[in-house]
Amino acid sequence: MKQIKHKRIPNFTEPEDLTHQFIKMSDGRRMHVATVGSGEPLLFVHGWPEFWLTWMPLVNKLKADFKCIMPCLYGFGLSEKPDALRDDLDAAFHANDIMQLVQKTCEKPPVLIGHDIGSYVLQCCATQKFTSASQLNPSGLIFFNCPTPSVGKEWIARGHVNEIWYQSFHLTQLAIDLVGHSRKTKEIYLEHFLRHWSFCEEAYKPFLSKLVEIFSSRNSMYGGFSWYRSNNDARLETIAGEKEPHNPKIKIPSAVLWGKHDPILRSNWASYLHNNFEDIIIEFANESGHFVHFEQSDLAADFVRTILNKWGQD
Repeated sequence: MKQIKHKRIPNFTEPEDLTHQFIKMSDGRRMHVATVGSGEPLLFVHGWPEFWLTWMPLVNKLKADFKCIMPCLYGFGLSEKPDALRDDLDAAFHANDIMQLVQKTCEKPPVLIGHDIGSYVLQCCATQKFTSASQLNPSGLIFFNCPTPSVGKEWIARGHVNEIWYQSFHLTQLAIDLVGHSRKTKEIYLEHFLRHWSFCEEAYKPFLSKLVEIFSSRNSMYGGFSWYRSNNDARLETIAGEKEPHNPKIKIPSAVLWGKHDPILRSNWASYLHNNFEDIIIEFANESGHFVHFEQSDLAADFVRTILNKWGQD
C-alpha cells in the first residue's frame, strides 16, 4: 500500500523578540547567532544546505519554555565565509566553534540539537577532546538523524552509491562554478535536494526562497562545499569499512528522532547507534524524510520536550 504524503506548511515566521548577534571566535572569525526565548538553553546545529532559519518551525514551538540558540556554522548563512574551497573545515573544526559558542551564550550546560552535518559536529562535541571539567559541557544530545562511523559500507550498498554523487561533486571548483553561475542555477540545485530529501510535500517551499537568497551572497558556496572536501578522507575510510565505532562510546545522554523516509541518511542505520552511544533513545518520524524538524515540527517539539522531561527525572 502506498503511504499518503500529508501536506504541511511549516511556520518559518521570525518572532519579534528574536535577536541577532555576531560572536567573535578565538581566531577572530565572526559567527552569526540567532536567539529567542528564555529558560534552559538549547543550542541547534544545522546541516547542508541550511542555515539558522531551518530551525524556526521547531523553535517557534519551544521558545516559550527554552532559550533557543541557533548559530550559522562558519561558511554558512550569515556567518563569515572562506574565500576559496578549504580542506580543514571538518567536524572537529565546527565542534570547536560550537563549544566556544556554548561558553559565550549559555549560563548552564545546554542540550545540543542537530542533524545532517550537525550530527557529526555533535558527536565530536561529545568526545573527550572537546569536554573538560573547566568549562560548560553539553548535558544531552538530540538528533534528527545520526550517521555514525559504523554505517560503513552501507553508504554504497543496495544502490545507495547513486544517492551520494553530490558528495564527490562538491569537492571540485567545477561545482562552485556551475551551481554558482546564477541565482537560477542555485535555485534549481538547492530545490533538488530539498524536494528529493523531503517526504512531506510542500514543506520545504517556504524555506526555499530564503535559502536561495542566502546562497546568493558573496562566497556563500564555499563553506558548505568545503565541508565535503574536509570530510572526504573520513568519508572514504567509512565507506571502506575502516572506521571504528566511537571508543569510548559517547556517554552523554542522547536521543534521536529519525525520519523514516530519509533517502540520504537511511533510518535503518539507527541499528548502529548502540555501537557508538552508551545511552541513546531511538524513535522514528513516520511521515518525515530528511528534515524532521520542519516536516513534522509538532512531533519534533513533542519529542524534545518528552526527552528533556525524562532526563530531568532520571
